[in-house]
Amino acid sequence: MIDREKIIRYYRATGDHEQAARILDAAEAAIRSRRFVVTEFLDPHAYSIAETVAAYEETLLLQSQGGFDTAERVRAVFVCRDFRGEAPIMVEAIGVEWDARFYQLTHRDVLGGLLALGIKRGLIGDILMIPGGCQILVDPSVRPFLLQELQRLGAATVKTKSIALSELQLRPETVKEIRSTVASLRLDSVAAAGFGVSRTQMAEEIQSEKVKVNWKDAKNPAQNVKAGDVISFRGRGRVEIVEITGQTKKGRTGVLLKRYM
Repeated sequence: MIDREKIIRYYRATGDHEQAARILDAAEAAIRSRRFVVTEFLDPHAYSIAETVAAYEETLLLQSQGGFDTAERVRAVFVCRDFRGEAPIMVEAIGVEWDARFYQLTHRDVLGGLLALGIKRGLIGDILMIPGGCQILVDPSVRPFLLQELQRLGAATVKTKSIALSELQLRPETVKEIRSTVASLRLDSVAAAGFGVSRTQMAEEIQSEKVKVNWKDAKNPAQNVKAGDVISFRGRGRVEIVEITGQTKKGRTGVLLKRYM
């Protein structure tokens, strides 16, 4: 049985209790209906909350929908084990094109343009940047609106069209293993080693709010990180701390990292 108060109390300590409450509402609605309930798009940290909630209730199965297997933002689908049907796919895609000779738009430009139209972040999944455009995963309810209203992104005029999920242009993810030593397990120190920049530069990037830890905004350069944490750096990919390998004779800390690009 889901212990709602216990789960909310746990996530209140990390400031995630409001999101936990919304995810709990979805799980409890699935139990009441004895069918299924689909959440909004969640980042990996929020999806881990859904996994925690599902672990408390044996009558629920947890599935994910992101449009493709390696999607970062996915919808959690709570399905009652007694339900004999299948939850429908609640993810659709649109393609957006602009003249690449004159405009070099970024993921941030695209997301900002969508939010400026009044689209809730939870209705937007991954945004895949491709040459001369992008492909956006969205909730089916907003697809017709975007096809009609999304005409500009910043100064760029854009064209939109519906595309099938099978038409998504997925870029192969490159993984690089990095073994290094750091002065401490401070965020700026470990991130600098993982992304190949100076500690001073990384501290500046963190202060500029370009870095997240476990998909939450980094607090400050001095915050500690640990094995299992994921550090994402806007425009540069992400680094997973795989293992803390011990102390060197000079008192530095060994780390094994995986950088995803």
